[in-house]
Amino acid sequence: MTRGTQIKGARVLITGAGSGIGRLMALDAAARGAAEILIWDLSAETGQAVRDELVAKGSQARSFAVNVGDSSQVAAAAEDTGPVDVLINCAGIVTGKKLLEADEDAVRRVYDVNVFALYWTTRAFLPGMLERDRGSVVTISSAAGLTGVAKQTDYSASKFAALGFTESLRNELRTDGSNVETLVVCPFYINTGMFEGVTTKFPRLLPILEENYVATNVLDSIEAGREQLIMPALVRLLPAMRMLPTRVFDRALDFLGVNKTMDHFTGRRPVAAEADPSPARR
Repeated sequence: MTRGTQIKGARVLITGAGSGIGRLMALDAAARGAAEILIWDLSAETGQAVRDELVAKGSQARSFAVNVGDSSQVAAAAEDTGPVDVLINCAGIVTGKKLLEADEDAVRRVYDVNVFALYWTTRAFLPGMLERDRGSVVTISSAAGLTGVAKQTDYSASKFAALGFTESLRNELRTDGSNVETLVVCPFYINTGMFEGVTTKFPRLLPILEENYVATNVLDSIEAGREQLIMPALVRLLPAMRMLPTRVFDRALDFLGVNKTMDHFTGRRPVAAEADPSPARR
């Protein structure tokens, strides 16, 4: 079987598609000839706006207001959505606070959206993919899923979980002989507004990534059948760097300024009409 899932002719579902790279991936998927784009977003207003944008360009699209951290809402929306060929778990949030400063409800919300939602959406759509023996499950993790970062005890841990979830799922599918594919994406900070205020000490080595660049690379990777996408190149060294003694590893990250990146973090201002006003959303 040819590796990869072609976007052309596919039904593509993207969570968190009302803004940021979710919206851009929806637009790119439509440009590649997707049969239908299914937009899931917490905000009915922003999801509908992207849906209208796609329809205006002549694409088939539907939008659904879904709290992906709520398993009952996911199950109900999945019934209305129908089977999909590509599931992109893009919804994500962050508090950006130190452990003792983070609000308990906000931390739980990070896990609901960044971790538990992966289970609810994948369990909803994977059976159909298995029945057809094709499709792709995509998880947007983070470079913070490869190394812990100061002021990200919630976010980084949730992205470690997202990476582990996808690797375990890949191995389940592989050992069962399934042709359903997985892709985990681990980018450095993306210029979406979710991490407004973050800085990088070495912008040439660790650039804050542009939205279009990330969106395009994710869809290219789906079509190429890649299992992992890590951006930029320097981040790919993190697994090898873990062979260093812990103190040396920590000092290397300090030299790169990684643990100072969140010092001026502000995050995206919440949209008044949204049901969840707390952490910054992708």
